[in-house]
Amino acid sequence: MSDERTLSFETLAIHAGAQPDPTTGARITPIYQTAAYVFEDPEHAASLFGLQSFGNIYTRIMNPTQAVLEERIAALEGGTAALAVASGHAAQLIAFQALMQPGDEIVAAKKLYGGTINQLGNAFRGFGWNVVWADTDDIGTFERAITPKTKAIFVESIANPGGIITDLEAIAKVAKRAGVPFIVDNTLASPYLCRPIEHGADIVIHSLTKFMGGHGNSLGGAIVDAGSFDWSRERRYPALSEPRPEYNGVVLHEAFGNFAFAIACRVLGLRDLGPAISPFNAFLILTGIETLPLRMQRHSDNAKVVAEWLSRHEAVSWVSYAGLAGNRYYNLAQKYTPKGAGAVFTFGLKGGHEAGISLVKNVQLLSHLANIGDTRSLIIHPASTTHAQVPDAIKTAAGAGPDVIRLSVGLEDPQDIIADLEQALNRIG
Repeated sequence: MSDERTLSFETLAIHAGAQPDPTTGARITPIYQTAAYVFEDPEHAASLFGLQSFGNIYTRIMNPTQAVLEERIAALEGGTAALAVASGHAAQLIAFQALMQPGDEIVAAKKLYGGTINQLGNAFRGFGWNVVWADTDDIGTFERAITPKTKAIFVESIANPGGIITDLEAIAKVAKRAGVPFIVDNTLASPYLCRPIEHGADIVIHSLTKFMGGHGNSLGGAIVDAGSFDWSRERRYPALSEPRPEYNGVVLHEAFGNFAFAIACRVLGLRDLGPAISPFNAFLILTGIETLPLRMQRHSDNAKVVAEWLSRHEAVSWVSYAGLAGNRYYNLAQKYTPKGAGAVFTFGLKGGHEAGISLVKNVQLLSHLANIGDTRSLIIHPASTTHAQVPDAIKTAAGAGPDVIRLSVGLEDPQDIIADLEQALNRIG
């Protein structure tokens, strides 16, 4: 195959990382449903365990189906390497575990998925990792949040649930001045709409469960290493810059260079914490990625039609969709997501909390569930579900107030989506 770096996004989505199976000639990447792999001899086994050579040891650490998925994601994001894990939450855990020590801090955007707010603000406290919240509408809050304990800045390229576009380049400059890696969750955009590495990201995170897999049938997460960060600078990241006793004193950054972070996540975090992706889920997500460009364009086109209709409805007080002219994030969308502003957005109902509950009870075509990125259109009332455990002030700051409805617009005919919303809105009274 041609050099992958010269191929178009659409071609990479189908071919990157994949070759016909050398044993059977199968054109589709097989599901290697195995727990472990036979070594050639004792010396081969020792070299694998000592990180002197690459290869398969145990499916908790890597798997041939998973390896194709990782190479494809890295190619689509423009990274040096990737690691696939069991879920988006697992990806965040493994990425931060390679960076953080007790007492360290993460500077994170306030506008995030509710589960991520809980993970950073509550679960991570059990490891002694602390979070300082900043506002993507005020870049200065990121600068002011930096302390000697800061080990990373974390944002979402398109923030969940509000579909808000983040000014990546501005925050990347803050991270560079602070000497810390800039981590971007690119789940809502996918690399088809936005490639954060091109705007200064050092690490990209995905919930592959969403648009990358795209069919609501499999769980997965990914970490992409941009290869752009100097992990040995000032020795602030000992997992990468100091000798590893479990690997006979290997210094990961010296040994693996611009993909050392991806290696650290695999051979330290995934090896010991264990949130491995199943070969079957890796296969399903690979299949989904083949149609990613087609799906993301249709998702975005449909979302714009639905958002425009909602903005004119008498029961709706506001619509937050960056693809609408006049939206405060419209110019950022033109810069960072010129092909479309994505499929997920929120709107407010004049009837508040009770109206939101009524709407989700009365939809028929749309599915009321806690997911996004499906071929099907999905709806949820975040204040009573995804953000229910978040304090009210943080809930509102995250864009999940009591009147908010989140839509993940699917691939159906947009007029059918509108018709279902209309009949459900009419039932609110």
